[in-house]
Amino acid sequence: IGNKSGVEPGCVIGDNCQIGDDCHLYPRVVLYDNVELKNRVILHSGVVVGSDGFGYAEDNGSIRKVPQIGKVTIENDVEIGANTTIDRGALEKTLIGEGSKIDNLCQIAHNVILGKNCVIIAQSGISGSTKLGEGVIMSGQSGAVGHIKIGSFSVIGAKSAVTRDVPEKSHYTGIPAQEHKKWLKEIALLRKLDEIYERLKKENKND
Repeated sequence: IGNKSGVEPGCVIGDNCQIGDDCHLYPRVVLYDNVELKNRVILHSGVVVGSDGFGYAEDNGSIRKVPQIGKVTIENDVEIGANTTIDRGALEKTLIGEGSKIDNLCQIAHNVILGKNCVIIAQSGISGSTKLGEGVIMSGQSGAVGHIKIGSFSVIGAKSAVTRDVPEKSHYTGIPAQEHKKWLKEIALLRKLDEIYERLKKENKND
């Protein structure tokens, strides 16, 4: 545990953990084994870092657990909100990039890589092995499937579900997520469906 770092009551720190300088762990933070916090990391109450990833395989009709033996590294100046969970990597590591901010009640799965200065807003989830570039914003209650890439400086709209790669500097919204401008056009058309339906019904009666 580094200089000027504080660990409040009820925290649990596993074996082989490293905590850098000027970190603060609020009450009831749990670090499983092999978690590394760099400097000036803030973890709010109820954060769990390094729990097993959701890794299972079918075996003759049974579901078997795949051992999760990786680690978690949280880089400098990261702040993580209350009751957020970050899973350890399956074989390698889960990485939270420098300067990133994660809100309350978020889920970061195994082997996820967050670039620098990402912002993950409340109740968002990122599935395993997905990579976010630098400066990505995921708005509230958004999610991403596993094994995709979200390019740097992209924005994911609230309640969106990202199911494929997103280019850099993009704005994607919807379920499944698509370019924001296209999504706006579709929503505008949907709102007119009732009017269009009534007009067509009237025209058919006249025929």
